[in-house]
Amino acid sequence: MKDVAGMEIPGFDDVLAAEARIRPYIHRTPVLTSSHLNALTGAELFFKCENFQKAGAFKVRGACNAVFGLDEAQAARGVATHSSGNHALSLAYAAGRRGIPCHVVMPHTAPEAKKEAVRGYGGVITECEPSTSSREAVFAGVATRTGAEFVHPYNDPRVIAGQATCSRELLEQVEGLDTVIAPIGGGGMVSGTCLTVSSIAPGVDVFAAEPKAADDAFRSLRAGHIIADDAPETVADGLKVPLKDLTWHFVSRHVTDILTAEEDQIIAAMKLVWKRMKIVMEPSSAVPLAVILANPGLFRGRRIGVVVTGGNVDLDRLPWMKG
Repeated sequence: MKDVAGMEIPGFDDVLAAEARIRPYIHRTPVLTSSHLNALTGAELFFKCENFQKAGAFKVRGACNAVFGLDEAQAARGVATHSSGNHALSLAYAAGRRGIPCHVVMPHTAPEAKKEAVRGYGGVITECEPSTSSREAVFAGVATRTGAEFVHPYNDPRVIAGQATCSRELLEQVEGLDTVIAPIGGGGMVSGTCLTVSSIAPGVDVFAAEPKAADDAFRSLRAGHIIADDAPETVADGLKVPLKDLTWHFVSRHVTDILTAEEDQIIAAMKLVWKRMKIVMEPSSAVPLAVILANPGLFRGRRIGVVVTGGNVDLDRLPWMKG
């Protein structure tokens, strides 16, 4: 079926195919719990820890599915993308495992830890200004020069099918969930979650969590069409990009609601997890917990799967540090 901007809408068969294709290259990540956070929220929280994933983020799932699904002729030209960080380093990881070139366009403001990871996996970085329009314009030049296969960070059926394997694992690992919540920027993880949940657990609610300072998905859902901000400013650097046609297809049809959190709430939630659970999560990953804490009446009594999307942080510039 091709009815979203000429792209195939992935189905659950694509998720199963992705699961088999990427299995040698990813971790089946653990689910962790915290009695302290359960008491604090009045809910049962099950954290799906993609911060322990290969390359430190869930995006390696979609990247591996795209890279290892290429035929030999496509692979020989390499792959290319634009990304604020986690998709870039995940695509570089996947390309390195297949032994093909990887070209990425990244904002010059992207965390150094993410840039270092891209280079460590063999990726070649071209920097751009921190806006959607700049990254897309610079990328057009890179794509023309290299002839590499474009693997969009989220608006790609191969990527969405790969991300959907995360929630499939979660539903196998935890019985009786009634809610799954994940951060939303461009909507790749949320779209994959919608795909899996609507296919095998349609009674489970899917919530998306977004920074108030970059709330274009929140406003899009209420307006009934995509609203795209070009260069929002938020500590959650992975959530600055807008929805696109394919992710909007899933978000508009299957997301129960999108809720937002203020910057100080995001930082406090991130610090709380570091302190109480002793795990490293990046600011984007803290937005779901921030939303749960800000809406206790909505989530109290629920069994909630919380997707911790990544743990790639600049340890010298943690958001609660002064100066």
